[in-house]
Amino acid sequence: MDGTVLVADDDRTIRTVLTQALTRAGCRVHATASMMTLMRWIEEGKGDLVISDVVMPDGNGLEQLPRIGQARPGLPVIVISAQNTIMTAIRAAEAEAFDYLPKPFDLPDLLKRAARALETRRRAAVAPRSPREQSPAATGDADLPLVGRTPAMQALYRLVAKVMNSALPVLITGESGTGKSLVARALHDFSDRRTLPFVTVSAADLSQGDALSQAVARARGGSLLFDEVADWPEEAQARAARLIDSLDGSGPRLLSTTRCDLQALIETGKFREDFYYRLNGVTLAMPPLRERVDDVVPLAQHALSRAERDGLPARRLSPGGLEVLRAYTWPGNVRQLEHVIRRLAATATGEEISRAEVEAVIGTQSVADLPRPAEGGERLSAAVARYLRRYFDLHGASLPPPGLYDRILAEVEVPLIEAALDATGGNQARAADLLGINRNTLRKKITDHDIRVTRRRRLM
Repeated sequence: MDGTVLVADDDRTIRTVLTQALTRAGCRVHATASMMTLMRWIEEGKGDLVISDVVMPDGNGLEQLPRIGQARPGLPVIVISAQNTIMTAIRAAEAEAFDYLPKPFDLPDLLKRAARALETRRRAAVAPRSPREQSPAATGDADLPLVGRTPAMQALYRLVAKVMNSALPVLITGESGTGKSLVARALHDFSDRRTLPFVTVSAADLSQGDALSQAVARARGGSLLFDEVADWPEEAQARAARLIDSLDGSGPRLLSTTRCDLQALIETGKFREDFYYRLNGVTLAMPPLRERVDDVVPLAQHALSRAERDGLPARRLSPGGLEVLRAYTWPGNVRQLEHVIRRLAATATGEEISRAEVEAVIGTQSVADLPRPAEGGERLSAAVARYLRRYFDLHGASLPPPGLYDRILAEVEVPLIEAALDATGGNQARAADLLGINRNTLRKKITDHDIRVTRRRRLM
């Protein structure tokens, strides 16, 4: 990696670590805690890449992006931010930032993006870019319920920002309660169609024969949401497919949601393949809350703030209460979490919500309580049973070799340990705590199974 990188962040630790890492990678680095200094360097012609925080003591990194684009067309900017709502990603995309990363971030990941930005700058012809119109909805950060700083959610935010103003149909998948309809609404509210109608059609609306045509007429050039399309009868699917074919360029943008695996339903004849391909221009997959545990705390705090704005008492969660929330697997996902938090805000006896109060609301939970996968899937126990039946069938009238118990346990134990290590960034102490086993026991299992451990450094 070669080039001069300008780093702007008011956190001295981040400035120091980025300077050291980029220097070791072969770059020259100028670092500052001042937005004014950064802009002076840019206007003087310094730098091949900018890495900038959003909130600085003397300015805002996002707000400076148009000015940077005017002063130095083609200069790539990577925005880093502790803010964790979808609006940060959308505003970064609208202002044509090269990339956006939330804090905390993986240092190797940032270095890869920096190398890509420098290579893009070397290859691309520098051409002036016209600034885009800023969204008037960009002031609504505090009211957005789409909160999350985990990699899965940040990847989703970046994809939403990329397809927001596209005419491509978008299929939003995910379990019930993950926020599919919120993403659909965000795609409309922050797009260039936001002044036009947003119309939803569900299976319950289809009893009227002309419901689809009426919905298209009401939506005009806005957005039309087909809600939970797996619930639609086949006749309605066929009518919708024909209707989509008849739409011209002035028609509404098509969005749809489903909690089911549509491809699995196609294979069983329960969903029309022609309808699926008309819906699936771009797929946005909403991760379940149990796969984004690090988002539980900010989501809970966000829900408490909303409850207070709605007139409920001001509350805060105790460390023990937060621990219980993080350990729960949330079969109802974000919607369930929000309901639990509102109930706690209304019923807690003091300003701080205790561990006991949280446990009283959500109770205890075992692995058997994990939610059933979307239609077409199966529980882990059922998958294991199916695997074992096939394994025995392969041996015909003979029995498998001795030692089956340990072999099968290893088949489950190895991916479980690998998943725990990946979720904790390779931190063996945290992984052992997550698994509920002794750290020395974990180390022995890592050695016995020859599991590769990769530490990932994370920066706040």
